[in-house]
Amino acid sequence: MSHTQPSYFHLHLISDATGETLTTIAKAAAVQYAQIRPIEHVHPLVRTQRQLDRAIQEIESAPGIVLYTVVNEALQTALEQRCRELNVPCLHVLEPIMKVFESYLGTAKTPIVAGQHVLDADYFRRIDALNFTMVHDDGRLPSDLNQADIIILGVSRTSKTPTSIYLAQRGYKTANVPLVPRIDLAPALLEPHSAFVVGLVASPDRISEIRRNRVQLLADRNLDDYVDRTRIAEEIAHSRRLCARHGWPVIDVTRRSIEETAATILKLLHERESARDGEKADG
Repeated sequence: MSHTQPSYFHLHLISDATGETLTTIAKAAAVQYAQIRPIEHVHPLVRTQRQLDRAIQEIESAPGIVLYTVVNEALQTALEQRCRELNVPCLHVLEPIMKVFESYLGTAKTPIVAGQHVLDADYFRRIDALNFTMVHDDGRLPSDLNQADIIILGVSRTSKTPTSIYLAQRGYKTANVPLVPRIDLAPALLEPHSAFVVGLVASPDRISEIRRNRVQLLADRNLDDYVDRTRIAEEIAHSRRLCARHGWPVIDVTRRSIEETAATILKLLHERESARDGEKADG
C-alpha cells in the first residue's frame, strides 16, 4: 500500500512575544522541505491560560507541528500535555539552546517573558537605522555623513539597496550611492566624516545579465550602453580605481548572497574599529 506525500502541513507557532523569532526559525527549517507547503498559524502574545486555550482550539481543528517560545512553565506544561493527547509534535525551540548555555555557564536561566524582544535601546536603534537607510537610498546622501555608519558605493545592479536594508535590520545606518560614469562623487563624500565607505563590484557578465532583465521591464530602447559588456567592464574598472584612490575596500559580490556581503562589510568595519581603538591605546 503506497502513501501519497502530503502537499501541505499545518505549522502552529505559539509565542509570548511577537512570534518573530519563531517565524524565522520555522522558515529556516521549512525551506528544507520545499515540496511540502507549510500553512502557518501564528499565535503571538500568549501569556494567559485563556489565550493558550484559544491557540489549542486551533491546533485541535488543524493538527500539525507545534513550535513555541513561552516562558511560563504552567503554560508550557498545559500545552505539551494537550499536544501529547492529540499526538502532535511539540517543541520549545529555545530550550535546547538554553541547555547549552546553562551547561557551559554553570548557572540556571532567569526566565523573562518575551525576553527575546525586549524593547530596549538596541530595538529602537534598528528601527532608527531602517528609517535612515530608506530615506538615504540611491544617492540621497545625508547632509551630515557622520550620521551614517556605512556608505555603500557601486555601479548599477551591484545589490547596493538590498545589502543596505539588510545592514539596517542589523542596526547600522547605511546610505548607498550609485557610481555613474562621468558623474563626480558628491563633495560631501570626500570631506572628513566618520562613516565606513565600501565599494561593491561584480563580474561584467553578471551585471549585464541583470541589466538586460531590467531593460526588458523598462521597455526602453535607448539603454544599449547600459547593458553593453565592454562599457560595464569600464565602469567596474573605474569603480576599483576610485576606491583604491581613497583607500576604500572593495567587495566582489558576483558569487555572494546579500547575507554574505553584509557579513564581509561588518567584518571590515569591525577591523577598522579595532585598529582605531588600538591606535588610541598606543597614543
